[in-house]
Amino acid sequence: MLKTILAGLRARTARLVLSSIAIALGVAFVTGTLVLSDAVEAQTRDNFARGARNVDAAVHMTENSPNRENGVPADFVGKIRATQGVAGADAREFGSAALLSSDNKARNALVQPLPTTEKLRDFDLKDGKFPVKADEAAIDTKTAQVAKLKVGDELKLLDEDNAEHSFTIVGTYQQGASSISMSGSDHVVVSPEGLRTVIPKQHVYEIVAVAKDGVSQQQLVDNITKAIGPGYEVQTGEQLTKATLEQVGDAAGEIRSVLLAFAAISLVVAGMVIYNTFTILVAQRTKELALLRCVGAERGQVFRSVLAEAVFMGLAASILGILGGLGVSAGLQAFIGSVGGPSGDDFPIRLPITWTTIAAGFAVGVVVTVLSAVLPARRATKVAPVAALRSQPDSQDDVARTGKVRVALALLVALAGGAAVYLGLQQEKEEPAMFITGGATMVLLLAVLLLGPLYVPLVNRLFGKALRGVPAKLASANAGRNPKRTAATTAALMIGVTIVAMVTVVAGSGRETMAKKVDERFPADYEVTSNVYSQPLSQKFADELAKVRNVEKIAPELQVYGESDKLKYGDVTGYPSDAIGTLVRPELASGTLTGLEDDQIVLREREAKDVGLSIGSSVKINDKIFEVAALIKDNTYGAGIVTLPAAQAIMKDDRKGYQKLLVKLAPGTDITVARADLERAIASSPVAVLNSAAETKAELNAQIDQILLFIWALVGLALVIALFGIANTLTLSVLERTRESALLRALGLTRGQLRQMLVVESILMALIGAVVGVVLGAGFGWLLVEALSNPELRISYSIPFGQIGVMLGLAVVAAVIAAALPARRAARNSVVAGMAEA
Repeated sequence: MLKTILAGLRARTARLVLSSIAIALGVAFVTGTLVLSDAVEAQTRDNFARGARNVDAAVHMTENSPNRENGVPADFVGKIRATQGVAGADAREFGSAALLSSDNKARNALVQPLPTTEKLRDFDLKDGKFPVKADEAAIDTKTAQVAKLKVGDELKLLDEDNAEHSFTIVGTYQQGASSISMSGSDHVVVSPEGLRTVIPKQHVYEIVAVAKDGVSQQQLVDNITKAIGPGYEVQTGEQLTKATLEQVGDAAGEIRSVLLAFAAISLVVAGMVIYNTFTILVAQRTKELALLRCVGAERGQVFRSVLAEAVFMGLAASILGILGGLGVSAGLQAFIGSVGGPSGDDFPIRLPITWTTIAAGFAVGVVVTVLSAVLPARRATKVAPVAALRSQPDSQDDVARTGKVRVALALLVALAGGAAVYLGLQQEKEEPAMFITGGATMVLLLAVLLLGPLYVPLVNRLFGKALRGVPAKLASANAGRNPKRTAATTAALMIGVTIVAMVTVVAGSGRETMAKKVDERFPADYEVTSNVYSQPLSQKFADELAKVRNVEKIAPELQVYGESDKLKYGDVTGYPSDAIGTLVRPELASGTLTGLEDDQIVLREREAKDVGLSIGSSVKINDKIFEVAALIKDNTYGAGIVTLPAAQAIMKDDRKGYQKLLVKLAPGTDITVARADLERAIASSPVAVLNSAAETKAELNAQIDQILLFIWALVGLALVIALFGIANTLTLSVLERTRESALLRALGLTRGQLRQMLVVESILMALIGAVVGVVLGAGFGWLLVEALSNPELRISYSIPFGQIGVMLGLAVVAAVIAAALPARRAARNSVVAGMAEA
């Protein structure tokens, strides 16, 4: 039997290639994901651990310290440096400043002092040198790229009073990953003296020290603890490293889980392709297998021979997939490196291939292939040898009508999915609602897959009615004569399209909802924001803006961080009283927004319900008591809205301005002319940026498009595998229908018409899978939209027909490409040779 199996594999090599590619792609996705996640984990840990490099002791404020906001006392640096066993110590701090670009506009920059102890620098110098003098600075490599600055250029920073300070750039660096380096701001390092010129107020969040030779980390910690007294947390370097890595969390694990979920989809699709391939091959080899039975082979030997072919194919596909996975991982890492890590970090390509990854690749490839071949192999042993010898090699026995067991099973699965949908929609929190409902849609998808042989002929006939011409009619007949085969072929594509369509519908609904919310909440024509957190827009600037031609009203926005005796979070947003309800229109749950007094507050409904507050109740925020005047559903204002004077009264910090100004134009104003006037007005402030509602929506849409493109790319592999399945089915069908095609040619069908017939058949199968997938995706998308909606945010269901149309168009184009080689082969076959084939 082994010789027979090997001979069969050699004879059917070409037929198995496409199927092997399908499995190899799935294995490549799995192994590539495992290698990538291991590489990301190693790189992430290296980056975050860099901040604890060479540190023997670190001093922090304790979690429950009442003075935590003030940071570690700066004079502790001197005490620690004078402590026995300390070789060096430095304070870690940062401040926000405005970095002036060449167009005199500001960018937010975080400025840090360079540690005087060289061992304690978590910066890696890339070019030039570190700053020593008060007028020298170094910038991280990412800032250098974005701001187009280099060593030798002049760097201008503005302090909180808008005073300009000039520095000479003497070097560039990279910094380990941290909440500071990953903030998204520009990054500048200056000498400790230089920092005080820009940011006079010192705020130390950590003091780090290095020990002298022969002094252990624990000894150093004990000595420092005695020197500074109780009330502070002092860690060893090892403890700091461990705590830092714990804060990172299992980010790589989350990435791995997401990618493996999409890899599982690809493997399911690949499994369907393999199942379909073996079903066709077994049907075509009916006489061959019957002959083996007649010459003495037992049922078990025939069964094992088919599975052995699957094992060989799975092993070959696994080897290709593992090698391909390394390439996939390297490509993704190269892409990440081109984008840049935190602070422009290099992202070196790592290929940490482990035995676990190799074992997973082989296990997935072989197991999926063998499982997919079990049913066809079992079917091969059920036909009596004599009956099989009388049968034709065409797989007409696969045309059996869908049995009652299949329908009953599909109904049971659908009922289970429906119950899960009901459970998911009853959840109050968005996360469990999304996961339960999302899982339920996959159960419903399984029910639809089970019913494939029932609906596929109906859809095929529907499309067939629109076709004209003999080749097209023949294509429809070919697609409909083997319902199970067509259903299995289209199911693979349907799964991928369903998921893509579902995500696209959810994203489109989110896009539509956000656009409506932007229009509803911000009826202001423009808003002016500060690009630098530490540089708010002054009242003087607001007054000047109010004088601009055609400006009817300016409404400052002031966000205040507060603490409440009843609310979990006491942060509120302040606006002028006459702007609340006009320029600022949150979705009202109860009460009224107009005429809000300085001792009244508009509370978020959910926050109020959680603590039992209602209209007329009192709540204390930062030593001021407010009466609840209204409840709103929006969650974009913190705990609620107060008047601007009330916000200023409870503000604890010493800010001298606003982060945002809402601008309302006079009725009938030319929006283009008004924008030009406003642009000229804000030119006087380097930190002011002008935005409109349209620009805000465009920014939000860009973020949604990025997420959508990412998901399309991940599911794209499953779609590619599904198209391989269509090409594979057509290729095997061409071999199976050699005599039939020759007969059609003999009856007058031209080579071109034969090619057209196969292309149309491919398009029909692609459209059946794509159209059913789109319908299911739209329905499942609606279920997810309902699950994600809540009383505070009702998502509007919307189908992005443009993107759906593109998806269907791509399916047709891909189907034409998939049919190219099978159609070419069929057209090139000799009529005489085809008629003579047994």
